[in-house]
Amino acid sequence: MKPTISVIVPVYNVEAYLSDCLDSIVNQTYQNLQIILVDDGSTDKSGAICDEYKEKDSRVHVIHKKNGGQAEARNVGLTCANGDYVSFIDSDDFIHPKTYELLLTYAEAEKHMKQVNLHESPHTLIKDIGTGKQQLVEIAKAFSKNVKLLI
Repeated sequence: MKPTISVIVPVYNVEAYLSDCLDSIVNQTYQNLQIILVDDGSTDKSGAICDEYKEKDSRVHVIHKKNGGQAEARNVGLTCANGDYVSFIDSDDFIHPKTYELLLTYAEAEKHMKQVNLHESPHTLIKDIGTGKQQLVEIAKAFSKNVKLLI
């Protein structure tokens, strides 16, 4: 069975950006997501937008609560999360369509990784991981100077 990623999005008065954010999540190439939208007492149309996405996509769960701030909204989302992994996305941001596919590939491969320093041996790194695994190189460059990559 594929691992589930719980994606928690605290929402507060972001109606101008929220659809772009949610579209970037629901349209991920990796689809096994639990999407938790925590409407933190929005006074604009953000709560209604959350409800629209819930109606369109069964992976979306919406919690409406009194305003308590982003940290509290994240914690409320965590109480509902049941995925193997958890991700937080700010409601005024959007992510690349392959974000979770690439991150999950990297995370799941970690058991078979070794430490490699990109700054000291980028050519060795590419040779070591072989063809077809260039995604891991992109992840490595994006997330760390010292990364673990599958050999």
